[in-house]
This record gives sequence, structure tokens and C-alpha cells, in this order.
Amino acid sequence: MNKIGFIGTGVMGASIVKHLLHAGYEMHVFNRTKSKTDELVEMGAVWHDTPAEVTAASEAVFSIVGYPTDVEEIYFGDQGIFLAAHNDQILIDMTTSTPTLAKKIFDQGKEKGIAVLDAPVSGGDLGAKKGTLTTMVGGEQDAFDHIKPLFDVFSSKVNLQGPAGSGQHTKMANQIMIAGTMTGMTELLVYADKAGLNLEKVLDTVGGGSAQNWSLSNYAPRILKEDYSPGFFVKHFVKDLKIALDEAKKMGIDLPATALAEKLYEKLEDNGHGNDGTQALIKLWWND
Repeated sequence: MNKIGFIGTGVMGASIVKHLLHAGYEMHVFNRTKSKTDELVEMGAVWHDTPAEVTAASEAVFSIVGYPTDVEEIYFGDQGIFLAAHNDQILIDMTTSTPTLAKKIFDQGKEKGIAVLDAPVSGGDLGAKKGTLTTMVGGEQDAFDHIKPLFDVFSSKVNLQGPAGSGQHTKMANQIMIAGTMTGMTELLVYADKAGLNLEKVLDTVGGGSAQNWSLSNYAPRILKEDYSPGFFVKHFVKDLKIALDEAKKMGIDLPATALAEKLYEKLEDNGHGNDGTQALIKLWWND
């Protein structure tokens, strides 16, 4: 399997494509904004005008786009993946989407004899650039085994979590945890600053103890530099938390801390910061 399609070359997708190019794979790409593929084409990727054209040229097709509605469009639209998908292909959606949509795509693939995996990732822009993403996969074992060498190119951890939709459920669990670490990190900084402490010293100290976590290590330094560029967009995190809470409701469980985090991030988005990185949560306390 050498001809690989990739649909969605934004913050995450472009870095993943670069890793696959460096690994020697023939890459076929599409993005809604064509200019976001220019660097990849210069590196050797082949541009196509539609998701269907990418699919026709590829043995496996990856996608990572913004919202479940975007996933619906690129799979089921007039120029979508299923228009050109054929037997022996494997389709891998890496968008953080809904378990229900993941199962819908899997079932459609099953009818056509096409293997489908849902494989959302965690690690943000840094993980994508370093090739150290955590990849959470739902689907069948045979398809996973075929694609795992590709996952290994840009992942430091990849596991098959269960049947279709299980990758998305695992990503929801991941986002629930991140919601807690992001709110904790933000309130730590607000509290320490108000107490008149040296924030760099505080981060160095608590980061060496039991409070250490990924958000603290990677996002707190960005905040101190007033760097709110998106490793992960606020607007996408709001989407993820809404999915997590909706799935929790379906399962009859209450997640009050996650619900509060969702309200805080929704307020941040309403304040005009949807295109900032998730570390911009601090802006609810610290104004420009």
C-alpha cells in the first residue's frame, strides 16, 4: 500500500502528510482551501480537485476536517469519497466526530466491501509536527493491521479500541480529561498571579510534582509568551465537548465538571476567540 490519499490539510493534516511524504509514500491531497496544500505539492504531493478524485487515485484515504457536517460532506457529498471508493480500499477518518457518524460511514463501507476506520488523534500541533500523536482507532482488526504501519509514521501510541465508533468514544474520554487539565492550568495561573508569585517559578515547581500534566507543560509557557496561536482551536474544542456531553447523556451519566468547561469555552468562543488556541481560556480572566 503506497498510494495514500489525504483530505484536510490544516493545522494537523499538513504535518501528517509531511511525515508520510518523508516516509516515501505517494500522497494525493485535497483541501477546501487549495493554498493550504501548496507547500505539500512543492514537496511532491499530487493535488486533486475533489475528495472523489483523491479516492480514485489512492489505495487508502485519510481525512481530518473540522466538524461532523464536514465529514458528512466529504464522504456522502456529490463529489465525496463514496462516489469513487472501491473494493480493497481502506478509509480512515481522523476527524474528532460522533460515534454515530463513524458507525454510519463504517456501515456504508461494509455494504460496498470497503474497510473503514475511525481514528481521531490527540497531541495537538506539536504532536503532529513531531510525529508523536496518540491515535485512537475503531473498526475491524484486519483493516487496523493493514494501516498500522501508516499510523506508526506519525504516532507514538496507537491502539485498536474496539468496533466502529470506539475510536471516537476514546477521543471523547480524552477530551473530558483535557477539559479538566485546561481549566485547572488556567485557574492555577490566575490564582498564582493574583497572589503575586513569579509564574515561571511556579510552573517550574509544580510541573515537577504531582500537578504535572501535558497542558501545564505545553500550554502554560505559551500563555506567558502571550502566544494564543492554535495548537487546537477553541471552536473545535467546544464542538468536542458538546459531543462528549451528548454521548454522556445518551448513556445516562452526568459529567458536571465537563459541562462547566464547555460553558467556559463556549463563552470564550462567544467573546470572539473561536480561532484562538485552547490556551486562550485565560482571556476570560486576563484581558488584552
